[in-house]
Amino acid sequence: MPKVILISQFPLPYAHIGSWTVMYYNYLKANHQIDYIICKEPKSRIDTVKYEFVSPNTILKIKQKFFKQPYLAYFDALKKIVKKNQKYIIQVVDNFGIIKPLQEFLMQNGLRQNSQIQFFYHGFPPFYENFGGRYFFESIDEMVLLTHDSYKAHKDYYTVLPTRFSVLHNGIDTSKFKKVTSEQKQILKEEADLQDKKVFIWCSKDLPKKGLDFILDVWKKIHLHHKNTVLLVVGATRSSPVDGVRFLGKIPNQELPKLYQMADCYLFPSLCHEGFGLALLEALHSGCYCIASALGGIPEVLHYGKLGKLVINPHFQQEWEAAILEFLNQKEDTAIVIPNFLYTTQSWNSGMNAIIDNAKKRMQ
Repeated sequence: MPKVILISQFPLPYAHIGSWTVMYYNYLKANHQIDYIICKEPKSRIDTVKYEFVSPNTILKIKQKFFKQPYLAYFDALKKIVKKNQKYIIQVVDNFGIIKPLQEFLMQNGLRQNSQIQFFYHGFPPFYENFGGRYFFESIDEMVLLTHDSYKAHKDYYTVLPTRFSVLHNGIDTSKFKKVTSEQKQILKEEADLQDKKVFIWCSKDLPKKGLDFILDVWKKIHLHHKNTVLLVVGATRSSPVDGVRFLGKIPNQELPKLYQMADCYLFPSLCHEGFGLALLEALHSGCYCIASALGGIPEVLHYGKLGKLVINPHFQQEWEAAILEFLNQKEDTAIVIPNFLYTTQSWNSGMNAIIDNAKKRMQ
């Protein structure tokens, strides 16, 4: 039976915030099929998997620098695992740079024929230029994307695309991020002194492409005529106060669910091609009505408008104003029913196991 090796550029468990590292952590605590992890030594270990740590000695560091091969320590760890009479599925996440030297390592050691390389990509648009990506796609056996729309973007862009593709949607822990009753929502609002307010929330890293300053300009116009509104900004601060905005800064992950649960509407004004948007899933499952940019994988996440409002031209502020006003003026309940198994940790785990099972069947 083929063994599964995950090569990670981050220690697992990962001590900081990271979407795919969280999903792998949840997976490794459940019914998983990972046999080995190659990574830097984490602060704690997962008992159900074997580790080989990336810890280059002085000689290896000199070789990495002299030969300009930053992944020698990973292959030194890989050598300790692989055997020529065994088959392997090797998983790599978002690390495009390691693929060429990994391909060369496997071929030089007579291992390529007995190995399958699965590459998990958490962006949306094609990474390489058209002809520049030929070697990459010839070197991997499977590309796993977050959305079918991302596959379409790849299919339409590349003239030659010599590998198989799969799609694995992101998933979250819905035992934490879940909708509460109207009564519970009201209690949360009262605890935050937000009773009788329409609560909006923005939650992301404070990067220009995440659209915070953009949406703050929109908010100034909205709040001018709708004083019963408030915008909670999670993950960012500003030196100058903005009327109707509470800047909460960085919030521990365990406190995020109650913020989503007290909110009425989640704003996702991304100005880039998002791969999927994990915060969008958290808000969606927590009962927020979602207004989001129609960019990248977001339309597929919101089922092309069935699960929320898509702003078709998200770089136009007036379209955001119109979408927010439409939400504020709705008299009917805007609650959207999310299928229980949609975008959950359990669905991600099942999808990962299916991808691994299919690869194992191909190697029989």
